[in-house]
Amino acid sequence: MRNNGKVPAVVLIVLFIISLSLAGGAAFLLKKEKAKSQALQEELDDVSAKVKILEGKLDDSKQTAAQLDTQLRDTKTQTEFLSEELKKEKKLSQDTLMELQQVKISLEQQKKLKADTEQKLTQSQADLKKFQAQLKTLEGKKVELENKIKQMEEAKSEKVELGTIVVEQQEEAPALPQSAKTPATTKITPAKAKPSGSSALEGKVLVVNKDYNFVVINLGSRDGVNTNDLFSIYRKNKYIGDIKVEKVHDSMSAANFTSADIKDKVQEGDKVALKNK
Repeated sequence: MRNNGKVPAVVLIVLFIISLSLAGGAAFLLKKEKAKSQALQEELDDVSAKVKILEGKLDDSKQTAAQLDTQLRDTKTQTEFLSEELKKEKKLSQDTLMELQQVKISLEQQKKLKADTEQKLTQSQADLKKFQAQLKTLEGKKVELENKIKQMEEAKSEKVELGTIVVEQQEEAPALPQSAKTPATTKITPAKAKPSGSSALEGKVLVVNKDYNFVVINLGSRDGVNTNDLFSIYRKNKYIGDIKVEKVHDSMSAANFTSADIKDKVQEGDKVALKNK
């Protein structure tokens, strides 16, 4: 019976020791978990701070993207505006070039007219000098005749028979210009018809503008050229390509290239022929 009473006490002591050990271990584990939890909380706070920073950067990026989108729309609008302005400048350049070409043709005509006028003036001056020489000769003969008459009057007592005074006939004056004569009848000969199979309308290239992709030809509305007419370009009977009329004036027209590779081949003076529709 005594042994039975001591055993439970030992068991209780052992259990108490075990309980203390467990309590100490639990306290250690709790402290360790608490430290770990605190470290995780700090990491979580750090991550939260980083998230807030990233969110701020994201907002900034969204604002930047919105600004860039606005700038892109503005740039697109400006590009469209500049494209329209470029088209206007191209058309203005074509019109200016056409006007300059017309002025050039007019200037050449004026130069030719001036040369003809100067030639006629030179001829008139030569004729005037000739007439002046003839007049001087006649005046000399007049003085000679007056001297003879004076000598006859002084010889009153003598009977003087006047011989026949012959005055040389002056050289024939140059023929009057056609405008001073009876208007001559001008005979108009009809133009010969071109052989069958040849182009009804032919001309040449006056100007090549590679910057704005067009050429100027010496055919216009008075030659029967219309907008959208197609002309073929030749050099020494070798086909180069086609052009399409965009603008027509009286004596010339502006035409665009139908393909991009033509502008590097066509030259001033190349032959153009209207394509059959």
